[in-house]
Amino acid sequence: MSDPRPPVAEREDTVEDRHGVTSPRPYAWMKDRDDPRLVPLLEAENAWTRSQLTPLDGLRDRVYDEIVARVQEDDDSAPVPRGDWTYFVRTEAGREQAVHCRAPRDGGDEQVLLDENVLAEATGYCQLGALAVSPDQRLLAHAVDLDGSERFTLRIRDLATGEDLPDVVGPEQGRPLGMGVAWGSDSSHVYYVVQDDSHRHHEVWRHVLGTSADQDVRVLHEPDERYWFGVHRARSGDFVVVGLGSSVTSQAWLLDAADPAAEPLLVAEREVGVQYGVEPRGDELWVVHDADDAVDFALARVSLDDVRAGRGRDAWVEALPHRPGTRLLGVEAFAGHVAVEERDEGLLRVRVWWPEQDRWHTVETGRPAATVEVGPNREWDTDVLRIAVTDLVTPVEDVDVHLPADADADAEHVLVKRQPVPGYDPQRYATSRLWASAPDGTRVPVTIAHLADVEPDGTNPCLVYGYGSYETTVDPGFGASRLPLLDRGVVFAIAHVRGGGALGRRWYEDGKFQHKPNTFSDTLAVADHLVEAGWAAPDRLGLRGRSAGGLLVGATLDLRPSRWAAAVAEVPFVDCRATMWDPSIPLTVLEYDEWGDPASDPEVDRLIASYTPTENVRAEPYPALLVTSGINDPRVAYWEPTIWVQEHRRVRDDDRPVLLRTELGSGHFGPSGRYGRWHEEAEVLAFVLHHLGAGEGT
Repeated sequence: MSDPRPPVAEREDTVEDRHGVTSPRPYAWMKDRDDPRLVPLLEAENAWTRSQLTPLDGLRDRVYDEIVARVQEDDDSAPVPRGDWTYFVRTEAGREQAVHCRAPRDGGDEQVLLDENVLAEATGYCQLGALAVSPDQRLLAHAVDLDGSERFTLRIRDLATGEDLPDVVGPEQGRPLGMGVAWGSDSSHVYYVVQDDSHRHHEVWRHVLGTSADQDVRVLHEPDERYWFGVHRARSGDFVVVGLGSSVTSQAWLLDAADPAAEPLLVAEREVGVQYGVEPRGDELWVVHDADDAVDFALARVSLDDVRAGRGRDAWVEALPHRPGTRLLGVEAFAGHVAVEERDEGLLRVRVWWPEQDRWHTVETGRPAATVEVGPNREWDTDVLRIAVTDLVTPVEDVDVHLPADADADAEHVLVKRQPVPGYDPQRYATSRLWASAPDGTRVPVTIAHLADVEPDGTNPCLVYGYGSYETTVDPGFGASRLPLLDRGVVFAIAHVRGGGALGRRWYEDGKFQHKPNTFSDTLAVADHLVEAGWAAPDRLGLRGRSAGGLLVGATLDLRPSRWAAAVAEVPFVDCRATMWDPSIPLTVLEYDEWGDPASDPEVDRLIASYTPTENVRAEPYPALLVTSGINDPRVAYWEPTIWVQEHRRVRDDDRPVLLRTELGSGHFGPSGRYGRWHEEAEVLAFVLHHLGAGEGT
C-alpha cells in the first residue's frame, strides 16, 4: 500500500555564514550523491508523483497519441549538399534516436553514417556533442555522451567500412570532451575542447589520427574560470576558428587548417566588456563586435595581413554600423556573398549582402510573426542560401534562396521541404504579436497562438512560457507537441521578457544583475495583460519554464501566487543563491557574469536572496506545481529542485499538489529518445490541461 503522504526529506542543523549572517542549510546533505538517503528519497518522490498523476493516465495517453499522430514517424530531413554528397537525418517509426545518412548527389545508394539507436543500446541514452565529416568526406568524427553528464567521448569512423578506428579520446583517457570538433584540412588531425572538473571548456587539443590520446598536443589553455572555449572549422576550409568567451567578453584565434604545427593566430587582444566573433572570407576576416558602445553589435572587416601583423582592433574597418534596436546576431561568409542574421522588433530575419557590389537582399516571408534564420549551408562557392522559416502555427519550411547575379533580378525561393504534420490544417489556427505594459511602463512583446475561432472573451485557459536569461530568445516556432493544448482551446503565449534578447542587447542587460527582478515582474505583467485583453480567464492561467526559465517560474510565483492555477518548472535553477556561493559547483564561476558573485558583494547577495525561490516560498496558496530534474545534470544540480519542492510542501498554505519527477539515468535535457520525450511531454500537458480546466473531465 502506498504512503498517503508525500516524501519528507530529513532536515539537519547545517548553517552557512554569509556576510556575517547565519543562513540555515537544512538540506545541504543532498549534495552528497553517496549519501544513502538520497536515491531512496528521489525514488520515493518519483513514486509519489506517479501515484498522484495516475488519475490523469487516460488524458496523458490521449495526449501522447495525439502527439504521435501529428508526427511523420518515418521521415528524412531536408538534404544538405556538400560536394559529391547530400547529407540528411532519418527518423524511423518505433525507433527513439536519429540515423545520420548521406547519398550521392547525382543519385545512387544511400549510406548510413551513424545510427544513434545502436549507440544508445548500452544505456538507453545518447547525446551527440559533435558530428563532423572530414574534408575528404572519408571519415566521421563523432563525440557521444551516454548518460546525460555532457562529458563526451570522441571516436573516428571510417565511412568506407562503417567501423570506428582505434582512436579514442574521452573521460577514460583523462580528457572529457565538451561540444564541438573541427577537422584540419588534410583529414589527418582534429581539434577538440576538453572540460575541467567544473565542466568548463578550458583547453583546446589536437589529435593526430593513428596515435594514442596521450600523444595529443594541447594548443590553448585558459586558466581564468570565467571563460570557456569553442572550436569550429570555417566554411572556407582555410582555418579552424577558436573562440573564447564569457557572457560579456570574448576573443578569437585562427588555426591554420593545413599546418597543424602553426602557432595560433590571435585576432585581437581580450578587452573586458568587449565581445567579438570572426568569420574568415578570402584574405580578410569579418568581425561581429560590440566595441565602442555598439551595444547591439556592428560588423567590421580586417585583412589577414593586419591580423598577422598584430594590429588588433585598430585595424578593423567598419562594414555595417551599429543600429540601436537592431541586434546583429552573426554573419555567414561565402565566396560571393555574406548572409547577415539579425533581430528587429523581436523577430529574426536574414539579409544577403554582396560586398563587392554593395548590394542587399532581404528575405521576405509575408508573415507578421515568423522566424527566419540561416539553415545548414555546407558549401563555400555557391549562389544558393538555405534558410528555415516557421512560426507558432506554421510547420518549418526549408527554403533554398537562389541568389541572382543581376542586381535588378529577384531572388528565387525554392521550397526544399515542408515539415510534414499528418492531419494538420494550419488554417484552423492563428498567431499574433501583443504588447504588455510592465510596471515601469516598458512594453513587453508577447507572441500568442490559438485556434482561429477562439475569441478574447475572458474565458480561455492560457499557458505562458518564459525564459528570460543569457540574452536567449524563445523564437516563435512550430511544435507538434503543442497542438493538444491548442486543440482544447488553450491559448499559448511566449513572454519575451527582459533578460532575454528579444529587443536587443539592452533588453538583456535590463534583465540581469541588479535589474534581474524585471524578468519576473515582466512575466507577471504579461499574465495580467492576457487577462485584461480577454485572452486568458483569470483563474485558468498556467506558467511554464525550463532551467533559467524555471527560476522565472519560481520567482514569478512568489510575486503573486494567486495569479496562477498551475505551473511547470523543468530542471529549474531555483536554489541560485546557494549555488552562486559555491564555486566548487560545476559552472558557478562562469555564471558570475550573468548573476553576480554574492560572496564578494553583500548587495549582490541581498539581491539574489530576494528572488531565490527556495528562500521565498510563503505561507499562502500557490498553484499546482510539477517539477522535473535529472540526477546527472551538470547545469542545474538535482538538489535544487528537490530542496525547492520540500520547501513548498513545508511552508505553503494549501493542498494543491507539489510533484517532483527526477530522471535517474539522464541529465539536463531529459530522455534522449523522441518517444521518451513525447511520453514525458504528454504527462506534463495532461497535468497542465487538468489544472487549467481543459482536460475533458480527464
